Amino acid sequence: MRIFVTGASGWIGSAVVPELIDAGHGVVGLARSDASAAALTAAGAEVVRGTVDDLDVLRDAAAASDGAIHLAFKHDIAFSGDFQGAAEADRRAADTFGDALAGTDRPFVLASGVVGLAPGRVATERDMPEIDGSPLSVRASTAQAVLALASRGVRSSVVRLSPTCHGEGDQGFLATLVAVARAKGVSGYVGDGGSHWPAVHRLDAARLFRLAVEKAPAGSVLHGVAEEGVAIRDIAEVIGRHLDVPVTSVASEAAAEHFAWLSAFLGHDALASNTLTRELLDWRPAHPGLLEDLDKGHYFHTPATTA
Repeated sequence: MRIFVTGASGWIGSAVVPELIDAGHGVVGLARSDASAAALTAAGAEVVRGTVDDLDVLRDAAAASDGAIHLAFKHDIAFSGDFQGAAEADRRAADTFGDALAGTDRPFVLASGVVGLAPGRVATERDMPEIDGSPLSVRASTAQAVLALASRGVRSSVVRLSPTCHGEGDQGFLATLVAVARAKGVSGYVGDGGSHWPAVHRLDAARLFRLAVEKAPAGSVLHGVAEEGVAIRDIAEVIGRHLDVPVTSVASEAAAEHFAWLSAFLGHDALASNTLTRELLDWRPAHPGLLEDLDKGHYFHTPATTA
């Protein structure tokens, strides 16, 4: 298949592209910069220049392909105070893909998340998020709209990713937590540290996206989760050991000052399972778990920014 991929040079996309190519697919990647275009060309993909705001570009590229994977999200504005704007841009892009692929029975795979899905228990693929008008629920409603494309002749699926898609080179949540510990001189966790993050290695996530575009039935919800939940305190302890700093609790009322934007995620107990995903696609995560990966030391080689 010829697959159009947005976010193709990003953290997950840069693993999805070679995964697709190695499986014999052709890849067309969206690139918003010369650096992204060069990286995609080097990986063996074709390049389409543009951004997720260029809806005509998205429409034309999707229509000319055998399927699409939408990984791009405006994380730069989302985590600097405008999550609503990022989520609304994501919805416009997803709607554009839906219109371009309607009636074709071609696959369209959307990246989403598991955080906030089922507070207080283990979330499954059957759980649907509450739509309450909050910025986070705007993104959740986009995922539901993509699933509904199944009724319009699109083989749509949604991959709900773990908040920690870890691996060497990661500059996301885990790297930020390391950077905060380095800057503060303590490796902290909120309260008793008993909240959990589901986790998946980025290479396992990339394989799941390939399987989804190849064979996920229309309307499928998939969980990019290798571990149901890793305790935040356990993560903090590994970080403290590698940085040789104390491991300590941070009071809930002080979390925003200590962890900045990351504090909003550290308090979520976001347990999630992958049982249905494994059964549906025979997906078997094979790469190191979060604590094992963190203990390898690569997160501590180069200081990450807390911005």
